[in-house]
Amino acid sequence: MSADKWCARTDLALETQESLKKANTDMRGVNFSEKKLDNGIIVSVVTIDSENAVRATGRPKGKYVTIEAAMLSEGDEECCQAVTRELSRELKSFVKAVCDKRIYAALVVGLGNRNVTPDALGPRCVDSLFITRHIVKEYGRYAFSNENVNSVCGLVPGVMAQTGMECLEIIKGVVSEVKPDFVVTIDALAARSTKRLGCTIQLTDTGIVPGSGVGNHRDGINHDNLGVPVIAIGIPTVIDAVTIVSDAVNASRENTAKLMSPKLNGMFVTPKDIDETVKRLAGLLSEGINMAFSNDEYDDYSE
Repeated sequence: MSADKWCARTDLALETQESLKKANTDMRGVNFSEKKLDNGIIVSVVTIDSENAVRATGRPKGKYVTIEAAMLSEGDEECCQAVTRELSRELKSFVKAVCDKRIYAALVVGLGNRNVTPDALGPRCVDSLFITRHIVKEYGRYAFSNENVNSVCGLVPGVMAQTGMECLEIIKGVVSEVKPDFVVTIDALAARSTKRLGCTIQLTDTGIVPGSGVGNHRDGINHDNLGVPVIAIGIPTVIDAVTIVSDAVNASRENTAKLMSPKLNGMFVTPKDIDETVKRLAGLLSEGINMAFSNDEYDDYSE
């Protein structure tokens, strides 16, 4: 059974796994593990490793790591710092899995529309990254007094309505010129549950299909299309209006969609404080990425 038949629209593999489990669907090839850390942080890992799992979930084979922290949505400083460190550790693990080089070149792509607040997470994250490629290329790594510095460059391709081009077309052009060892994409996601808005981070090695969570499918940004590994990082900032109503009236999403106005069926909802939330989360993501790319040893850092 296709995931779309029984599950509300979501970009989170964790929520797909939860829906599968609740529906008693065949879960062969879907592996799940969870660990609880300090500060209320929960790290979940969903691994999809069979064709049966691909059909059941509607997601490609790969690893999906989810970092959840309820206090993150409240801007708790201690929690934000802890999540930043966990994000950097997980990202570093993904990088080691896709790139065996000690010193590497990375391209970070901020997907989304800078002019639409819930979709501005990617562009704002790239704004705060520690970009090094131009300096390394011009002056060498010793310009940083550190021969271990990685080459990092950033790209904000915008959206098709602004450029007339698919994001994939722009990224492929940059990849062919820059020749990074891997690409990291940052994007805003759609969630199934309101409790995960603004307080959940997903990392995956499968790449991403921009706009898929809101039904605006574009070409996939992945290894097959780019020729280099793609690590995708995202945070849910919107939720389908039909899902909220179906939860409120305790009815299936399909029945609720039939009762609602067709105009409402295409509506997505975001928290009222999304401006401050996106600003805070973009800073958190950029800091976590900067830490992961710094080659500093922080895994044993004590709080």
